[in-house]
Amino acid sequence: MRLEGKTAIITGATSGMGKATAERFSREGASLILSGRNKERGEELEKSIRAEGGKAVFIPGDVGLVEVNEALVKGAIQHFGSLDIIVTNAGNLGLGSVTDISLEEWSHTINTNLNSVFYLSRFAIPEMQKQGSGTILVNSSIAAFKSFPNHAAYCASKAALVALVKEMALDYGPVIRVNTICPGPVDTPLIWDSTKAFENPESIVQETANNTLMKRLGKPEDIASLALFLVSDEASWITGAAYTIDGGILTK
Repeated sequence: MRLEGKTAIITGATSGMGKATAERFSREGASLILSGRNKERGEELEKSIRAEGGKAVFIPGDVGLVEVNEALVKGAIQHFGSLDIIVTNAGNLGLGSVTDISLEEWSHTINTNLNSVFYLSRFAIPEMQKQGSGTILVNSSIAAFKSFPNHAAYCASKAALVALVKEMALDYGPVIRVNTICPGPVDTPLIWDSTKAFENPESIVQETANNTLMKRLGKPEDIASLALFLVSDEASWITGAAYTIDGGILTK
């Protein structure tokens, strides 16, 4: 019960890494504000967490909108009386090179991947400062360090997150710790959606798995385990860090 008595906001909680993180945090005692655009999946997750004795409230909405992020922070205070942790998982691929991607898709990707973290942090940080502690964990990607074909907006936004995390850690320490995780190929809907950007969509996922030193895709639960450590008191001296979790693929 490493998160007993803590309240966490988790965005992108309705599938993949966000869902696995929500389920893991709940088992560790956290009260959760769950965010996602899919109302049906969000309400189902809320129901399953409560059925296992956990505490969760789903607040639907697009985190690319300022008001949705404000509502998440207000919801945490209203329902649970505090805000200790935010974990940002919401993401959009925005496939296309600089000359191919539409202006609308570029803006949508930057808004979802980058601006949403700024919005949520802007509302969450003052609440954390009031109580004298807090932890922010941002889900970036190895795309912050490694280029992929036709992922211009995605790579740009993920790299920007790493810089933003370091800046926030500098500005708000020692009261608030801020870190980022940079997953490699994880078996979520996102990686399968990304195949269309490659010349060999039928085989690219398996080839990618084989290119890791562990010879497999990551599992959402792998990411949830690292997330749990970084928001827990066990990581109390870690801030401003970017952790790659990629099966060793960046070593090649």
